[in-house]
Amino acid sequence: MCGIVGYRGEKQPKDILVEGLKCLEYRGYDSAGIALKENDKLQIIKSVGKILNLEEKINKTKILDSHMGIAHTRWATHGEVNEDNAHPHMVGNTVLVHNGIIENANELRKMLVEEGVVFNSETDTEVACALINKYYDGDAIKAIEKATKEIVGSYAFAIMFTDSDKLYATRKDSPLIIGYGEDKEFFIASDIAAIISYTNRYILLEEGEIVEISDDIKVVKKGKKVKKEVLITDLEADSKDKCGYPHYMLKEIMEEPVVLEKTLKPYIDDIDSLPDLTEYEEVHIVACGSAMYAGMIGKTLLEENSCIRVTCEIASEYRYKKVFYDRKTLVILISQSGETADTIAAMRKAQQYDVDTLAIVNVKTSTIARESDRQIFIEAGPEIAVATTKAYILQVAIMALLSYRVAYSRYETENISNEIKILPRLVKEVLDRRDDFLKIAKEIKDNEHVFFIGRKVDYAISLEGSLKLKEVSYIHSEAYQAGELKHGTISLIDKDLPVFAIITDSDIKDKTLSNLEEVKSRGAKTIVVSNEKIDGYDLEVVVPKLSSYFQPILVVPCLQLIAYEVARLRGCDIDKPKNLAKSVTVE
Repeated sequence: MCGIVGYRGEKQPKDILVEGLKCLEYRGYDSAGIALKENDKLQIIKSVGKILNLEEKINKTKILDSHMGIAHTRWATHGEVNEDNAHPHMVGNTVLVHNGIIENANELRKMLVEEGVVFNSETDTEVACALINKYYDGDAIKAIEKATKEIVGSYAFAIMFTDSDKLYATRKDSPLIIGYGEDKEFFIASDIAAIISYTNRYILLEEGEIVEISDDIKVVKKGKKVKKEVLITDLEADSKDKCGYPHYMLKEIMEEPVVLEKTLKPYIDDIDSLPDLTEYEEVHIVACGSAMYAGMIGKTLLEENSCIRVTCEIASEYRYKKVFYDRKTLVILISQSGETADTIAAMRKAQQYDVDTLAIVNVKTSTIARESDRQIFIEAGPEIAVATTKAYILQVAIMALLSYRVAYSRYETENISNEIKILPRLVKEVLDRRDDFLKIAKEIKDNEHVFFIGRKVDYAISLEGSLKLKEVSYIHSEAYQAGELKHGTISLIDKDLPVFAIITDSDIKDKTLSNLEEVKSRGAKTIVVSNEKIDGYDLEVVVPKLSSYFQPILVVPCLQLIAYEVARLRGCDIDKPKNLAKSVTVE
């Protein structure tokens, strides 16, 4: 949640900061602001809404001739959306932007108020700013160290002081990188995408480290200087552009064949390079949101094809529940960003019990990638749209390969390497049928309620299809196990209510069709998505038939494009849906 950009160098930072915020807007777009500093002069400009609003305000303002600044785009957690609560915050000599949540902010606020501090916002961020300012006597590192010892929660801070020409940053449980530019210029960012137009060289700031930026970089932790490795990203500057598409979501859906081929290629002739799960008696799949639904597909595939006991749980529940590690257990963590707070906590919980962890992750430098015991990297590249599409498809693909790897080892099951080879082409063929999906979108765009039904793996697919629709179109959408309709849900069926039935498992096809008949008889608008032609319903999508391992990968893109087209027809902000942010780095 939220995005940070910072700059110190010879250039005027205004444009660098604004462009960086635009690249991070997927992390939050309730409000934004910048702080510019030159000698003893400081200028703060803030605006409610998207970065464009901030940019327009900046363009109407006489800007300080500066060489250093920090900026922030906010996804509101503490306090309503207004300029007072927008970052940067300033208390005394301290100016600060913050990603994360200060859990003991109320206690700290009460203490500081008693000491005479007057607060101008409702945010936990201003509390952190005031706490650092309390300890600041000219020694910035000492003040930051003292303050962060008292802070409970997660944070990434970029900090300036009115009487200092240096820029500072520190972090705990929220990602932050430091970029190396040309001619003694340096950057701070939540994500490399924010600064890739200026540099591909960076260091990862680890938890508890404090960086001091002047004409050089100094990193310290607990008073000792830390030597850092300079990394090089392979991300290209133009990879964050829309490439002619009207929305990032559509661009990223259309990239699915390419990223699938890139991700799957190493395993076509070398399936044994994947981790061998046969040594485990039980697997726990832990994730959030769409990643959890990818895990549910993985659970079904592993259990049915590999006979391994599998649980799949939401990370925010798993991290707090009593877990019995009484068998040889592997915990699989699925996260696009690798910075999902609840998934990180679940990983660390498992490691406290010496349980093996395997991460399926997109960002190779992320916390989950670095701290997990083993990793499988998906090759999605940057995913800018808040609603995940291509990363989700790759998560499903990896779970399918892991399931096949076990089944092949144990039972010498049918070789599916040919399916792996043709899968990207088949996905492209599905995506090329946009007119079919637009037709369905036009039929359901005016409805305010939609149901999805399915059984087994088709139910897991239904959950993701329903989530995509509600995320980007704001239509109330629910997914149900088809067999549960009689247990209450069917009372909600009205005339012309759209009901999607996902039917790819031939063993239970007739059962789901029976449920579909029940809603059809009550006037529902029935839409079948299947791998074989099924007559007798209002609308139909038929995808090529594949093995159970890869069948979901042909169905989900249909549901993604239907959701996209519905949102477009309804005039929604597709890439940045209201109230949502891309990377959930706080609880």
